[in-house]
Amino acid sequence: MSNKVLYISQEITPYLPANNMSTIGQNLPQAAQSNGYEVRIFMPKYGSINERRNQLHEVIRLSGMNVIIDDTDHPLIIKVATLQPSRMQVYFIDSDDYFIHKSIDDLELRLYPEENDERLMFFAYGVIETVKKLRWEPEIIHCQGWASALAPLYIKTLYAEDPMFKNARVVYSLYDDEFEGKLNERFFDKLQQAGIPQDITDRLKDVDINHEAIMKLAIDFADAVVISSPSASQSLIDYARSQGKLSMEYPGSEADYDQYINLYNELAEK
Repeated sequence: MSNKVLYISQEITPYLPANNMSTIGQNLPQAAQSNGYEVRIFMPKYGSINERRNQLHEVIRLSGMNVIIDDTDHPLIIKVATLQPSRMQVYFIDSDDYFIHKSIDDLELRLYPEENDERLMFFAYGVIETVKKLRWEPEIIHCQGWASALAPLYIKTLYAEDPMFKNARVVYSLYDDEFEGKLNERFFDKLQQAGIPQDITDRLKDVDINHEAIMKLAIDFADAVVISSPSASQSLIDYARSQGKLSMEYPGSEADYDQYINLYNELAEK
């Protein structure tokens, strides 16, 4: 398998305003590409993203699939844009059901709490199925932001025996992107309907489905965890360490990408 990195990112600049996460979302794939990795990038197509200004267009051959969540079909729409100056393509997961709000903070629970459990499921499933359609086998899958938190779970359970993903190493980045409140109380029932093993959903049913629970779920199914923010939750860092998952401390600068590349190289050799 050649060196390929799949990025599943919550935020990428210039499509969203520049901050720590969105800047890393743009620059880290460029650093990986410069170090010989082939890269694919996915993010949600928020309602606030101006399609004309950012030159997004629908990829008809990738769109059209129906994602079933809680016994309801939701059409999957895939759009693409070119990230300058690297000319890397960014794929956007879009939905007329889940990504219609004209808000940059579309995934924040304080805005649309009743939708976020299904939105996370739709995003994770949409990315994985689109990568399968591309027939592109990633060696490293790097998830960034809580919007991507279900991807490690899906990859290590639903797609554990899929030839496209069974050898992939999953990296999860911890940021200071905490949200208040909880996901829908039927969240784990919906996960079970989607095929997530009952032993996993059962042990989580009595847990408050808040930010910490979602992050711990991502950590549990990641092969490596990195601290990508100096103000990431200490309790989550401690949890990652207790699970033997922490592989990279905060590099000391958002612009220091060599440590990320070293981690990819280390995982690729295992």
